[in-house]
Amino acid sequence: MQKTAFIWDLDGTLLDSYEAILSGIEETFGQFAIPYDKEKVRKFILKYSVQNLLVQVAEERKLDVEVLNQVRAQSLAEKNAQVVLMPGTREVLAWADQAGIQQFVYTHKGDNAFTILRDLGLESYFTEILTNQSGFARKPSPEAVAYLIDEYQLNLDNTYYIGDRTMDVEFAQNSGIQSINFLESSYEGNYRIQALADIPLIFKVK
Repeated sequence: MQKTAFIWDLDGTLLDSYEAILSGIEETFGQFAIPYDKEKVRKFILKYSVQNLLVQVAEERKLDVEVLNQVRAQSLAEKNAQVVLMPGTREVLAWADQAGIQQFVYTHKGDNAFTILRDLGLESYFTEILTNQSGFARKPSPEAVAYLIDEYQLNLDNTYYIGDRTMDVEFAQNSGIQSINFLESSYEGNYRIQALADIPLIFKVK
């Protein structure tokens, strides 16, 4: 049997970080006198992404999106202590490690992801961690997966992207790999989970 590989998303998947993200956006908006509606922002970033939000706001308010990004990144880095693990994170990472599943990360977070994973004692579980500063096109472009498949000789049929948003399912589908997601999807290669603890059960069934 070909070796199984997991490529993990971070925010909303392994890390319960949305409150810290929303707090960082609120601070950033405050610095530029941009009105902030928490629920509206939450819905937008879950459907699209924080980057899409900043691009839209920058265009509407004639601001430099790079400056917005820098302010937000600094604000978010100061909130690392607010980031906690999703229920079952340590257990499922340890289970996969014991099962010989090779694990990676591809996230739209910046290199602050390394600090968070190190502080939480999770960094050693991953063969490689790719962030938005690794130089790959953003999801749902398959560029990052193509790199991992080639670099580590992964098998497409046994490689899974694990996330929490529609974009993550699209990313897996565009990459020709399987998907494990908290959402229902029409993609035949998607396995829906209610909690991270459901993941080992998928592989018992298989």
